[in-house]
Amino acid sequence: MRRQAAIIAATLALAVPGLAQAETARGATDTKTVGIVGTVPAMCFGGTLTGDGTFDLGVLVDLTTGQLRTDLSAPAKLLVGSYCTSRSTITVTATPLEAQNYVASPPAGFSRVVHYQATASGWTATPASYNTGAASNAAATQTRNTAFTGDITVAISNFSTSGGATLRLVGDNSYRGVVTVTLAAVN
Repeated sequence: MRRQAAIIAATLALAVPGLAQAETARGATDTKTVGIVGTVPAMCFGGTLTGDGTFDLGVLVDLTTGQLRTDLSAPAKLLVGSYCTSRSTITVTATPLEAQNYVASPPAGFSRVVHYQATASGWTATPASYNTGAASNAAATQTRNTAFTGDITVAISNFSTSGGATLRLVGDNSYRGVVTVTLAAVN
């Protein structure tokens, strides 16, 4: 009987040679895949402003004529390390330079407001541009279709006296305005 059992076992092993090996192979290696997921939100960072954050124009008028200086200028400011992780818009807005202490209506021949143009460049091919004396500012918002990181240059120029170039500015030791640059993620 033992001999018959051995012959039957040998016959089975020869008849189905892969049966024993298949079980061994299946047990020796088994691979499973585990997925990984995550998200990055659409977000923007406006960068770090270099310098003191102020356009200091000094004395606004020609001391001989009392009229707005034609050579007003200020070094550009830089927003370093700005980025958006998706499509984005850059918008620049500004307020005119206005006398802060002399708030009454100025007398004839005088003004208390200086207009100018503010630009934010480096983010889009066309700089975002805002003129404080304009009725509308269609170029104030520009769109970038890709994620981006880089520096934004903010500048002011093209100064003009509100009411016309022949007007003089009222005396005030504090004329102030503000330029605001906004980056916004767009889905």
